[in-house]
Amino acid sequence: MNTEALLANLRDELEAGGLRGSFLVRDLGSGQEIGIEPDLEFPTSSLVKVPLVAVTEDRIRRGELDGAQPVEVGPGKLDSAGPTGLSRFRYPARIAIADLMYLASAISDSTAADALFALTPPAEVARTVREWGIAGISVRHPVRELSDTPAERFAVGEVHLAHSLAIGAATEGRGHPVRQLDVSRASSGSARAFTDLLAALWTPSKIDPEVSARVRHLMGDNLLRQRLAPDFASDSAKWSSKTGTLLNMRHEIGVVEHEDGQTFAVAALTESRVPAAIQPEAEILMARVARSLRDHLRARS
Repeated sequence: MNTEALLANLRDELEAGGLRGSFLVRDLGSGQEIGIEPDLEFPTSSLVKVPLVAVTEDRIRRGELDGAQPVEVGPGKLDSAGPTGLSRFRYPARIAIADLMYLASAISDSTAADALFALTPPAEVARTVREWGIAGISVRHPVRELSDTPAERFAVGEVHLAHSLAIGAATEGRGHPVRQLDVSRASSGSARAFTDLLAALWTPSKIDPEVSARVRHLMGDNLLRQRLAPDFASDSAKWSSKTGTLLNMRHEIGVVEHEDGQTFAVAALTESRVPAAIQPEAEILMARVARSLRDHLRARS
């Protein structure tokens, strides 16, 4: 199938499945790429933890922070479904900066991420990423703001109403009355911007090689593997990634490294038009689209 026909078919599949997305797959060896609306901007939710841990590691390298330094973290005491790790702790804990980085990356622990943001504010993270030559990634607020959405104001059986609001109130310009879904107020980015970040972490760039190696290791330890991992991880391919989820948004970025040496950066940022919190079909669809793009590019290479 030629590229134009493949993209048309995949767009039809996304439309039929109630998804819109920003997808990009890039061969990190040749630079060839293929995508669907790769420059469409989305609120990025927990994807922001990748630049956060990268900048934190860079500050450790420069001696501004000590990875072994313990940080006092207050209890999260959350009992709603979704949050993981320290967010559910009932008592204070003392945790080293390096271990907070692991928690923020591997299990998407938002309390751990905000402890890191207390050391390196969002504006400094965004500035450093720009200095690395990566454009299009905004970092505007701590992660705790993601747990203050309409979803937290409804009973469990009424969460679909929050998703209906998320879907129905969006504007054509990517604005939204829910600030976490407004690309001008929330941390945001596109598939292209995050692919550029992945490329900078996996190939020589302005990011220090030791910093890149540490972030690659952390992303390889990601335990949230229900989304793209089933279509990319295998005995002959390593998948390193980070997910992001907020209301009707489901994202994942990652790199698949094949035994034959081919390496592909993959970014899939999506929003659903189906007002439901649990949508395994959406995750299957976004993975199938991302893999189809990778397979097509791999065959061309």
